[in-house]
Amino acid sequence: MTLMKHLFSPIQIGTMTAKNRLLMSAMSINFGVDDAGNVTEQLTEYFVARAKGGTGMMLVGGGAVHPTGLELPHLPTLWDDACIPALEKMTDAVRPFGSKFGVQLMHGGRQSYHDKKVAPSPLPAPAVVKGIPRELTIPEIHELAQSFGDAARRCRDAGFDFVEIHGAHGYLINQFLANNSNKRADEYGGSYENRIRFLLELYRDIKDKTGSDFPVGIRINGEDYIEDGWTLEDALKLAVILENAGADYLHVSAGVYGSSELTIPSMYVAHGCFVHLAEAVKEVVSIPVIAVGRIKSPEMADRIIKEGKADAIALGRSLLADPEFANKAASGNPHRIRPCIGCCLGCIHNVLQLEPGSCVVNPDVGREYQLKGEDKAERPKRMLVIGAGPAGLAAARMAAVRGHQVILCDERGHIGGLARLAAIPPGRSEIMDIVNFLKNELDHLNVEIRLNVEMTRAFIASIAPEEIILATGSLPEMPIIKGLFQTEMELCMVTDVLEGNTLTGDKVIVLGGNQAGLVLADFLAQKGKEVVVLNRKRHFAEEMSSNDRFYLRERLKRACVRLHKQVSVKAFLPDGAVFRSKGEEFRIKGFDTVVISEKMTPIRKTAELFKETDIPVHIIGDAKSPRIIMHALIEAEEIGRAV
Repeated sequence: MTLMKHLFSPIQIGTMTAKNRLLMSAMSINFGVDDAGNVTEQLTEYFVARAKGGTGMMLVGGGAVHPTGLELPHLPTLWDDACIPALEKMTDAVRPFGSKFGVQLMHGGRQSYHDKKVAPSPLPAPAVVKGIPRELTIPEIHELAQSFGDAARRCRDAGFDFVEIHGAHGYLINQFLANNSNKRADEYGGSYENRIRFLLELYRDIKDKTGSDFPVGIRINGEDYIEDGWTLEDALKLAVILENAGADYLHVSAGVYGSSELTIPSMYVAHGCFVHLAEAVKEVVSIPVIAVGRIKSPEMADRIIKEGKADAIALGRSLLADPEFANKAASGNPHRIRPCIGCCLGCIHNVLQLEPGSCVVNPDVGREYQLKGEDKAERPKRMLVIGAGPAGLAAARMAAVRGHQVILCDERGHIGGLARLAAIPPGRSEIMDIVNFLKNELDHLNVEIRLNVEMTRAFIASIAPEEIILATGSLPEMPIIKGLFQTEMELCMVTDVLEGNTLTGDKVIVLGGNQAGLVLADFLAQKGKEVVVLNRKRHFAEEMSSNDRFYLRERLKRACVRLHKQVSVKAFLPDGAVFRSKGEEFRIKGFDTVVISEKMTPIRKTAELFKETDIPVHIIGDAKSPRIIMHALIEAEEIGRAV
């Protein structure tokens, strides 16, 4: 019997009984459809993996009900009966695993990535998507309401168990609901009753075409978090109306494009950030209410249900990170769940760049149809992995999973490499979650880890490896700038400061506006330091996701922090610098420390030890060339599969 009895108890939603209270949120993953918009094996196996993983309910994301509402180019289309055969193959593949399977019906409105956008009013989206939409006519509104009903009927005919109407996140329905996006003067605008009319009409059309026994849920915003947007007071009124209309559940989220609280928040935001909105809705209705928002711990999910704040929990990124989330939690092994670290890089950032969605910590996302299980190595080998940063840990894990005898070593006295330092600044601690997960997995696989090891030929000979994976990482590179080595200011590297090996004075110049430079500025500012960041590039922290960077930039809006980009440093002074930024010259004085945070350079000195041997050596991660953690982990898993 599972200890999390609340999360893993059945739930009744309309005529449907789900085996547990975990819902995989609809995510616009932007892969797994053909040129006609029909789902393919790629998307099917992506869902099969999560159904096998024990998820109680799942939603296909971004099901477009009308050509004008296709949010992203590679999402399922539901506006023609031709979509049914492929969808039926998908439901047939998922059904044996007992997960209730649904589709989220949506129309992107002004937040669609194409040039034929329509909306209640001709107003551009406040962020992300560019272009002014065309205002819908009343006949077109009626047509769109009917398209929701037709799409729901197709989903029912294809064997899905339920559908969810997407009325949140600034998409078309939410655009009708909110004052800031609906300026109509007819029966679909103005008063509250008029603004909710479109949602109620399309809901009735769905029920008319699918029948009273087909469950229909609705995702709504508890708050838009934008000026003149939809509010919790609005949501509470709507919740009662929707329950009276026959809705089978309410899924309460928040945010729109351009909101002050992002719909998909990064690691800077508290876990359970939108749960209070679901809790408020639950107080006014008796139908099931689903909570969402940075819920990555099964213990937290169980507690939310136990405390009566919600009836079920929606997980998005946590199920990208680990399809086996439910099984691992239910079997009492939550420590073995591969954790989402809230970086938003592989998922929402990729998708908003019109790329296929993925996951920083799980390179298998989107490749499930190609990787059906881990094949054991034909002949197990004795392998040495040098470097216990993320790449080394991940490579060692995959090699051990495949049956190799692996020894992992590091010259330092700790694991984690640069990830350990990246987790030190404020709000960044979850980066270490993936390191801790990999360490737990290596312990489970009985991989020997040796720290404080001096790499010598004698040591390597004592291991007698048949193959070697070199993952020794990188370190900051010192630039050559006039006056830098003559300055009287303390000169140090970003790694030295975060490691605690070097103290800074009260006034610090950070040379470099990359992710490391900005999080260091935040780290120093929190300690009361005055910080000037000199970024020689056009943009700040380009390697971060836009969602993650948003919160960091908000944190850096302090009086003690100044950011300059497109900087040309003319010279360093004894106590400052002369530089140009965007055509203007600056001279800053009175500083006592310069911290270098620009380029990184690979650490490969250990490779010299193997030049005279015939042992195959694979150089990966930053040791090959400095890169973001996502690319390092992908490469690590690939080499672990290949050796």
